[in-house]
Amino acid sequence: MAPVVVIVGPPGAGKTTVGVALAARLGVEFRDTDRDVAAAAGSSVADIFVDHGEAAFRSLETAAVASALAEHDGVLALGGGAVLDAGTRELLAGHRVVFLEVGVKDAASRIGFNRDRPLLLGNPRAQWMRLMEKRRGFYDEVAVATVSTDGRAPADIAAELAALVQGAQA
Repeated sequence: MAPVVVIVGPPGAGKTTVGVALAARLGVEFRDTDRDVAAAAGSSVADIFVDHGEAAFRSLETAAVASALAEHDGVLALGGGAVLDAGTRELLAGHRVVFLEVGVKDAASRIGFNRDRPLLLGNPRAQWMRLMEKRRGFYDEVAVATVSTDGRAPADIAAELAALVQGAQA
């Protein structure tokens, strides 16, 4: 069993929104590893960061990604930082991984940079840019396709991803 597609990208790329739309379009289930981590910990991602630190969150995240890759056969969205783990990147090899690319302007308009985003505290735009500097190469490394989400409606992005998935299955 393997996911139909795995979606990666930074905060504000639309991983969850597009993933839900894509799953509905394909008639499969949607799963988000950030939600899996929160459910397993019994608290929000933000609270895990505050109460236990990023290292504890990343450990939970790595386990959640491994489980989801082994158990889920629908659309899977990973947390933005999941690709930082070398073991996770190895597990993603052989999966259909799509990198949802977004610029800081669109990311800011989507997430507002004022919600519970523990890694964006302080100067959110600058923090987001630093995250992207650190993660961009990893997104490119694991992805078999990159789709820009800037200025696009989630339904249009989901339609493009569905065409990619269905074309690969043909």
